[in-house]
Amino acid sequence: MTAACDTPVVLDRRDGPYGEVVLRRHGTLLQIIANGCFLMDTSDGRSERLLVDAAYDALDGRPGPALLIGGLGVGFSLAHAAADGRWGRITVVEREPAVVDWHRDGPLGRLSAAALADPRTDVVQDDLVPYVRETSDTFDALCLDIDNGPGWTVTEGNDSLYSPAGLASCARVLNPGGVLAVWSAAPSPEFEGSLRNAGFRQVRTEEVPVARGVPDAVHLAVRPG
Repeated sequence: MTAACDTPVVLDRRDGPYGEVVLRRHGTLLQIIANGCFLMDTSDGRSERLLVDAAYDALDGRPGPALLIGGLGVGFSLAHAAADGRWGRITVVEREPAVVDWHRDGPLGRLSAAALADPRTDVVQDDLVPYVRETSDTFDALCLDIDNGPGWTVTEGNDSLYSPAGLASCARVLNPGGVLAVWSAAPSPEFEGSLRNAGFRQVRTEEVPVARGVPDAVHLAVRPG
């Protein structure tokens, strides 16, 4: 257990294309800090695993569905998806070179090494916002975990992903009947409305209780087709 008096130790600090990113150790935990904002750590992972499982469960039973994960983070979502043989190809889009390095050659590799070695896995170093707008690839599920939620973006520009144009881009990379799953640090009825306005159906939210404060949430929506 991490003691409250432990002082975080910076393991790496880099100026990335979108600002400063820091990997630090706090007791037994590894933490990612982006532009001074706490992004995530290795303490739990329940909601990240729910993000992947709920997306699969919302599909129509199609065999070997293709999965796009927006954000590598500490690797919980990727590791959980790769441990499930029901998924087909798994593509992860991560825009921070440092985060990719921390998984391939650094401390976060202990969480993701098996997943990165899985032949179904492909890591794409890119910004998800233009990626979903420009790629010719399509997927059966898109799991977004790149911010603290649609109402609390970490870096400037990410809010466009949750705009009508951004949600249209998310829909365009989904096959008919495909699922969009969005992680959030808090439930957002407003975002549910945005999903419906963007043409998604079967919009709902699953919550994960946390020790203190509001629950984490996974927003789910299905592209008609």
